Amino acid sequence: MKILVLLIVAYLLGSIPTGLWIGKYIYHINLREHGSGNTGTTNTFRILGAKAGIITFIIDMLKGTIAVLLPILCGVTTVSPIVFGLIAILGHTFPIFAGFKGGKAVATSAGVLLGFAPTFLLYLAVIFVISLYLFSMISLSSVAVSVAAILSALIFPTFHLILDGYDPLFTVIIIIIASLIIIRHKDNMLRIKNKEENLVPWGLNLSQQKKKKN
Repeated sequence: MKILVLLIVAYLLGSIPTGLWIGKYIYHINLREHGSGNTGTTNTFRILGAKAGIITFIIDMLKGTIAVLLPILCGVTTVSPIVFGLIAILGHTFPIFAGFKGGKAVATSAGVLLGFAPTFLLYLAVIFVISLYLFSMISLSSVAVSVAAILSALIFPTFHLILDGYDPLFTVIIIIIASLIIIRHKDNMLRIKNKEENLVPWGLNLSQQKKKKN
């Protein structure tokens, strides 16, 4: 019973639509009607500014971290903490508080790794920053990190790099999370193909996208 309650709490925690609520109740702006229409960190930055974007990122990230810590704090040892993290990610992506239309799960996924595998998160963060510098696109960097996460979860344990030994559940969940992020970025990938993706004002823009700002 305790496990079920904690899983529900993890989902509800993940379902908090941070950017949407900040936009509606503080800025009186509905993010769904501006920019990409997404309620995640990137569109919050673009439409509401850096302060709102940073707050949204931190809260969305903490949703994943807290979800992972829930079973540990409550003494649950029969279910891996990363399962609760996955549920929080699903809550963020399909939030009950926002018509089941949520963000792309990057920040919340990072929060899950922060609580469960911080060294792995640091490694992925380096890849993200390098990709962002080279191509100036958060979307492409998110997809690149997702692909790297899948390959690394499959390969690294063999050589005891960062991940010390295979954890089948961890590997499966990483594949699920990364695949979800990639799927959620399908529209971005189409814009990248057409060289119309939104850029951040930093980096080399090696793919020569035409639109630097929304």
